[in-house]
Amino acid sequence: MALEARTLPVTPFRQNCTILSNQHGQAVVVDPGGESERIFQQVSQCDVEAILLTHGHLDHVGGAASLREKLTAHQGKAVPVIGPGQEDDFLLKTIDDQAAAFNLTGMENVVPDRYLVEGEVLHLLGHSIRVAHVPGHTPGHVVFLDEADHRAIVGDTLFRGTVGRTDFPYGDATQLITEIRKKLFCLPDDTVVLCGHGLPTTIGVERRTNPFFK
Repeated sequence: MALEARTLPVTPFRQNCTILSNQHGQAVVVDPGGESERIFQQVSQCDVEAILLTHGHLDHVGGAASLREKLTAHQGKAVPVIGPGQEDDFLLKTIDDQAAAFNLTGMENVVPDRYLVEGEVLHLLGHSIRVAHVPGHTPGHVVFLDEADHRAIVGDTLFRGTVGRTDFPYGDATQLITEIRKKLFCLPDDTVVLCGHGLPTTIGVERRTNPFFK
């Protein structure tokens, strides 16, 4: 059965926290960037199997530690934080500093229960979700591919008509474009792309019209 995907924009950055759920009341939360109580209320009636992180920027992970604590207490069992790649560890350790730079509160450092690597397959919600490493925006950025449902949750790699920022000291524009071509543009045209910000798109539309790939 197909999974339901809901997006919940959080934080002043309007980052798309994605909630995947199945017909059995199980759920996965992807990129809880903040407003952990609001996210918790959205999934409190579900059995949350995991919290997944695409990369280490505060607007994607700032609420992860708090949400893990709330869900673990509520469900009476550990709810793991999984991802991103270990290359983003230096960012996850400085979430409080990143938040302070924007005068934001309620965001905190997070230590994942485990990191992810290219090609790994996560068995969640009765689906196989493949992990692809797509660096360039951050060194350890990963994306989550639910190929059975023709869906990709891509964080800040690919957007409608553009790509993720690479003007950080650790960013690499050439690498990002190369990895999107190799890891995402190989997917079927009708694959729905759930972006870290803004509206969704499809692989076919971006392959044909995104100006960064002309």
